[in-house]
Amino acid sequence: MPNLPVPDGQGIYSFAHDLETAHRHWMAALASPAIMTPVMQVKAPATGERYRIEERRPEGRPVVVIEPHHDDFVLSASGRFLAHPRPLTVITVFTRSRSVHPSLEAAYPTVKAVSSIREEEAAAALRPFGARRILLGHRDASPPYRAFDDQRAQTITAELRTILADHPGAELLGPAGVTRHSDHLLVHEAARALGCRWYWEDVAFWPTYALAGCDRALFEQRTAKTLCPELTDITDVVLDKLTLLRLHGSQMHPPRKMYRPLRHAWTVAADLIDRNSVDAARYAERFYRLEDVV
Repeated sequence: MPNLPVPDGQGIYSFAHDLETAHRHWMAALASPAIMTPVMQVKAPATGERYRIEERRPEGRPVVVIEPHHDDFVLSASGRFLAHPRPLTVITVFTRSRSVHPSLEAAYPTVKAVSSIREEEAAAALRPFGARRILLGHRDASPPYRAFDDQRAQTITAELRTILADHPGAELLGPAGVTRHSDHLLVHEAARALGCRWYWEDVAFWPTYALAGCDRALFEQRTAKTLCPELTDITDVVLDKLTLLRLHGSQMHPPRKMYRPLRHAWTVAADLIDRNSVDAARYAERFYRLEDVV
């Protein structure tokens, strides 16, 4: 992998340009005959752009990911599995949506059109992992977001329990519910009820959440300090993660949105290891483990 540029003191201004340059070099490097690992081509359904990414060879204990929406796993947790591939099954709960950028509403005017493009994007983004995909078909929440319905949560939990019965021994991974988005909170509660003990931090996409003290305070109050944070260094795979973000063009629009998750990963890495180290991490993802309450 080429050397990654580290954003300077004015990183919020140079960040996108630096990563854009590094990503172009990485695409060129993956086209070289000297590459020793298998490389696949992937196409962004919304833009038609083609990219290259190294194929992963999953090994170890299988993981079942329960994500609220089509892009949540890729936005928040894909770096870890690019760096440490494991056999994946991704269950997406809310797969019917009208959520696109206002400038794209004419191109995707209906629930069917939006849901179709988002499903195609998710399929493309999960190809490098060799992931199995299961879609539950529920409609996502619309703003203004309110508390989720308990009966709906029970129905979704029951559906998930039936699916998980076919995956004995798999480790569960779900959203930590750091945001106030009702879909994320519902899936977090369902995952807990199903015995999940491992969660990803689901704030990466929203530009203000990483700094929103109110969201963080509510999260810590709700979890009662039972979730123990852990960080994963994703510096060596961040350009591949950027490729995956590009595949979600209907959501990463305008294109600058794709840098929000990586900028958040840059701030998270500040707490990972000693910055004076030669091997200091520059990008990281935050996860949580469920602790037993004494």
